[in-house]
Amino acid sequence: MSDEVRQLADDFHDYTMSVNPSWAHMLGDYRFADRFEDASRAAEDADIARSREFAARAAAIPDEGLSAQDRVTRDVVAFQASSGADVAACRLAELAVNPVFGVQVDAPITVANASLPTVEVAEALVPKLDGLGRHLRQVAARHREGVASGRTPAAFAVRETIPQLDAWLAKPLDDDPLLETAPPPEGLDVPAWRERLKAVIESSVRPALRELRDTLADVVAPHVRPDEHCGLAWLPDGEAIYATELLASTTTSLTAQQVHDLGLEQIAALEEEYRQLGGEVLGTQDLEEIYARLRTDPALRHDDPAEILAACDTAFARAREAMPRWFNRLPKADCAIKTTDQGALGFYYPPAEDGSRGGVFYVNTSDPSAWGRFEIEALSYHEGIPGHHLQLAIASELTDLPALRRHTVFNAYAEGWGLYTERLADEMGLYSSPVDRLGMLTMDSMRACRLVVDTGMHALGWGRQQAIDYMLANSPLSLSSVTPEVNRYAVWPGQACGYMIGRLEILRIRREAQQRQGERFDITAFHDAVLDSGSVPLGVLDDIVRTRLP
Repeated sequence: MSDEVRQLADDFHDYTMSVNPSWAHMLGDYRFADRFEDASRAAEDADIARSREFAARAAAIPDEGLSAQDRVTRDVVAFQASSGADVAACRLAELAVNPVFGVQVDAPITVANASLPTVEVAEALVPKLDGLGRHLRQVAARHREGVASGRTPAAFAVRETIPQLDAWLAKPLDDDPLLETAPPPEGLDVPAWRERLKAVIESSVRPALRELRDTLADVVAPHVRPDEHCGLAWLPDGEAIYATELLASTTTSLTAQQVHDLGLEQIAALEEEYRQLGGEVLGTQDLEEIYARLRTDPALRHDDPAEILAACDTAFARAREAMPRWFNRLPKADCAIKTTDQGALGFYYPPAEDGSRGGVFYVNTSDPSAWGRFEIEALSYHEGIPGHHLQLAIASELTDLPALRRHTVFNAYAEGWGLYTERLADEMGLYSSPVDRLGMLTMDSMRACRLVVDTGMHALGWGRQQAIDYMLANSPLSLSSVTPEVNRYAVWPGQACGYMIGRLEILRIRREAQQRQGERFDITAFHDAVLDSGSVPLGVLDDIVRTRLP
């Protein structure tokens, strides 16, 4: 690899880890284990400037003399640095009250998954929690700045976040969720260490939580945007901000209207699949009846967390048995399944590079009835095997590539692959029954609706209720599922569009490779080409596959 490109990648990776210390810790990089993210405007200004410098360095490296992997590395830095700077310049921190993935939800999960392999790393958790307190105070300050500048979050986001903060503050100190850490290492005086953790939670984290809670309730709440104006479309600079978010999230130049229209096309195509499978499974081809049955039939809902976990185990076992026929490269790290009562219904954490923790597929079993029996397998394949686990674990094991390439995650590539594998699982024969295949369609409906609803709110001026009504009318998702989905799109513009756009692009790239190669086409070679360069922008992925499968 070119020395100049390698140095650029290493410098950018080191910088990225330094400003994202929690993510670094998750990856097994403990250089910044005593830090938490800096959410101040000054840090944001500095990050924009540094990112632009890295983008300029990448742009200054010509193609001449570069290998194919050199060009990929350069282009990854260029896109990530420039798009990251552009997003940071949108100042979304002033709007970012998030009841779905906010710090009040994410911080306990992050701490619980932070490996503690040595006494030094365990001791670093004490100043890290002090840094969390500082982070929370900075978040409160950013919201006060937003009120002063007329940029405020939507009412529902504040309305739903305040009770989450209240619930945390109401817990006895001994039961604080931040005390639920990874297993401590040998040689640590655990009782004394836990007392130090409790002391910093009491002196730093809890007061900061209270400050954030009071800022939202007393300063922000009187100035929130109504829920019917929850999208970026209602901000003076909303159109430009959303275009920036779409570019970063989809890594394509698709406009909001083009994304919206793609969503409408996908919804129409799914209707015919529902009619065919609904007739086989439910005895009806009436869309409204199919959707209603999937929403309300008690026989199609779970009522026991143990059943959910068992269904995930079964799905993983089927996938493990079939994978060698579809993939040449398989990850060394395994993927565990754990239950949680926080966050989304399912989500994945990648393995630590030092081997201290494998991949983990988290299943939220706090409300078993939220899970349709038909949904378990599709989500297991997406979040775990052969979805995010193969993708992220394989990337972390590409030791011949710079660390940046092993750990960078582009939303459209990552979520596009996860969604691609839901349909790939059908090709692989992994779904246990026609009912489980209905779950595949249900997941597709959610991701297709995202294209319509996300662009609807942020580009076309839809209100929150209009978005909810659209998803209820065009998918089998229940109101209890649709509402948090719409909430998520409203507070995280563009991100949800990466799933279906990524899947459609991966399928296009595969289809064109099949057309080029004809009988020479080998699905295992295609999957190698997609997975063994790490996460990349979709345009770069197209170039990689064209080179590998001419």
